[in-house]
Amino acid sequence: MSLDKRTREQMLAHCDAIHEDDGVDPREFFKLRSHRDKPDRKAQQLCRQVAETIAQILAGELGDAAINALRVASVVPAPDASRMLVTLVATGRDVPFDRVGVEQKLAAVTGLLRAAVAAAITRRKAPNLSFVIIGPHDDDLASPAQGGVQ
Repeated sequence: MSLDKRTREQMLAHCDAIHEDDGVDPREFFKLRSHRDKPDRKAQQLCRQVAETIAQILAGELGDAAINALRVASVVPAPDASRMLVTLVATGRDVPFDRVGVEQKLAAVTGLLRAAVAAAITRRKAPNLSFVIIGPHDDDLASPAQGGVQ
C-alpha cells in the first residue's frame, strides 16, 4: 500500500504521533527550500525588458507633456507573465496632476505601448499591460482598483 493511501488510523497504529512530514512525498519534502521559493528568473527578466521599453517610450516619444511626466516605478507579473502590472509615478511638479485625464491618455496609447513591448521582447505573445498611476502627492501606493487603467 502506498503512503498516500494510508488513513490516519493506519499511520497512528505504526507510530507514536503524526508529524508534519508524515504522508508527504519525500521528493518534495527534501527539496532545497531555495529551489521551491525561488522567483521565476524569466518572468523577472521580462519585467525588466517591459520596464525599460515603457520608460523609453514615456520619456518623450509620445509628445504629450502629461504622459512624458510619468516614470516607471515597477513592473510585476499579475498573476503571471502573460499580464504585467506597470506602476507609474507622476513626477511633474510644475504641471497640475489630472488623474482622469492622464488615465484617458494612457488608455489611448496602451496599444502603442504593447506593440513597442512586443517588438522589444522575443516571445510568441506580448503580455497584456495594466497600469496603476501614483500622483505626485499620493502618500501611499494605489491599488489597481483605485486608479488602474487596463
